[in-house]
Amino acid sequence: MASSHTVLMRLVASAYSIAQKAGTIVRHVIAEGDLGIVEKTCSTDLQTKADRLAQVSICSSLARKFPKLTIIGEEDLPSEEVDQELIEDGQWEEILQKPCPSQYSTIKEEDLVVWVDPLDGTKEYTEGLLDNVTVLIGIAYEGKAIAGVINQPYYNYQNNEMQKLREPRNEAKAGAGAVLGRTIWGVLGLGAFGFQLKEVPAGKHIITTTRSHSNKLVTECVSAMNPDDVLRVGGAGNKIIQLIEGKASAYVFASPGCKKWDTCAPEVILHAVGGKLTDVHGNSLQYNKEVKHMNSAGVLASLRNHDYYASRVPQSVKNALVP
Repeated sequence: MASSHTVLMRLVASAYSIAQKAGTIVRHVIAEGDLGIVEKTCSTDLQTKADRLAQVSICSSLARKFPKLTIIGEEDLPSEEVDQELIEDGQWEEILQKPCPSQYSTIKEEDLVVWVDPLDGTKEYTEGLLDNVTVLIGIAYEGKAIAGVINQPYYNYQNNEMQKLREPRNEAKAGAGAVLGRTIWGVLGLGAFGFQLKEVPAGKHIITTTRSHSNKLVTECVSAMNPDDVLRVGGAGNKIIQLIEGKASAYVFASPGCKKWDTCAPEVILHAVGGKLTDVHGNSLQYNKEVKHMNSAGVLASLRNHDYYASRVPQSVKNALVP
């Protein structure tokens, strides 16, 4: 491998190919018809065969190529022999052609922490809401999210009412003339790629929030934004994509349910195009390896006008959510 490429850009280029592989695994599990669902902490906190296989694929592939990385994945899995078919050794050459931002050019492998959500939007995945699903690989340095990859396995997926999720060999298909799936990536100081940036029309306040983890605080905080419309969808990655593609103006989640692996990669993509992601108090999130995994003070994200949304968070919500 050419030594002229920096550690960070090699890692991002590899993460891109690894995320694509994970997306293929996610699609393959549904095509086989057995999701292998288990409950983790409650009926809305699920794990499937796709979560397990995708995490093994991502973490093992990264660790083989970058053995000094700290890798933190969502799923708590036993260590066992890894099937070679799960290993992705490729890298996305297009990323290696891009210049590494100078502030990151001397980063060493051991200085980086990678946060992995192998299947963000698991509950929606089990219910056939496949366009909510993402694969997230976020890269942090000195506690800050600096690079990220989001794969959407079912981008361009056409939801057919007649399609039965559980039927064996029932492969999801893209709409006419479209390619199924896409990968978005970004590095702070370089930009974000793989999508068309759009904004919600000026003056409109469209809020995206949780579909399956709502409560009184979440509802109270969303209402305080004085929204023109409220979208309730699954997956943190999916919600950030709504912000950068002009479908929503703010992502509001006044609850401690979200974890660092949910926000690390999406935060980078949002920040790379001038957006902002914080907790409900307006504090930046920290991603060093010792940090607690829970985003206990919730998430507030927007492409523009973050101060407007932050100013509307009720004091009662702030009091209830301690960083």
